[in-house]
Amino acid sequence: MAACGGSDSSNSSNSSDTAAAPAPSASEMTSSGTSGMDQPFGAACSAVPASGAGSFSGMAQDPVATAASNNPVLSTLVTAVKTAGLVDTLNGAKDVTVFAPTNDAFAKIPEAQLKAVLADKDMLTKILTYHVIGQKVTPEQLGTAGPFKSLQGGEVTVSGSGEDFTVNGDSKVVCGNVQTANATVYLVDTVLMPK
Repeated sequence: MAACGGSDSSNSSNSSDTAAAPAPSASEMTSSGTSGMDQPFGAACSAVPASGAGSFSGMAQDPVATAASNNPVLSTLVTAVKTAGLVDTLNGAKDVTVFAPTNDAFAKIPEAQLKAVLADKDMLTKILTYHVIGQKVTPEQLGTAGPFKSLQGGEVTVSGSGEDFTVNGDSKVVCGNVQTANATVYLVDTVLMPK
């Protein structure tokens, strides 16, 4: 997941760069002459480091699980992906879209429930693969081309347009259109549960 993992082959050489200054906002990027829909968007994008492996440019160089492992707002997701044994699966996937729950999304789950899910590899795998769509979905397609079939098999619905999207009716995209070497990532504020 765009924000998952790290395997023996992951790139962790720039881990000290994750405390860099915040990335420019979508409006700042748009005013620099680049189309806003070609760039990451959303309030939580400011938490992404401005340089290093966890920055937008750094994440674009790595496959999704490795890229996520370099992003400090996705550390709980990375732990879950490692626990489920999905690092290589996600890093090897081609042209996927990942709805990546932030640390704050996982914090909404009661601690006992989260511990139970993390201890149940089958359930954890179902939940995590439900966050992955088997095709790249652009922001322009996001609110209009669905529902989307997840790798878990269930459908994910998205409503909205521009820079305001909601997944499955209650999970907001807080930083979208983040590119990795093999995925488009949308950071979400609520963990999606398979339907």
